[in-house]
Amino acid sequence: QVQLVESGGGLVQAGGSLRLSCAASGSIFSIGAMGWYRQAPGKQRELVARITSGGTTVHADSVKGRFTISRNGDKNTVYLQMNSLKSEDTAVYYCNANVAVLAGRYSNYWGQGTQVTVPS
Repeated sequence: QVQLVESGGGLVQAGGSLRLSCAASGSIFSIGAMGWYRQAPGKQRELVARITSGGTTVHADSVKGRFTISRNGDKNTVYLQMNSLKSEDTAVYYCNANVAVLAGRYSNYWGQGTQVTVPS
């Protein structure tokens, strides 16, 4: 069983910062790419940022220069540093990861989501 547990969401004024964390736990053999997605009310879930096991990152155009994704040394935790937050960043943020419980057998997992609210 693999779990992704997010933390760090909340309410912040426009221009402020938040740092999201997502820790993977369970019977993990290895973790591939990890990422953050978000879903605002009435909208589809969208990619915010993604990082490979080797550290290569991709950020959505809407967050480039403001958000930064990173992973810790053991690569089981992924972070999203969010600066210069805007009202349009308001959404539920979901952690996503490709996790192998056996060598070479990756499955995709989602966290439960954490709310980020930036009042307009």
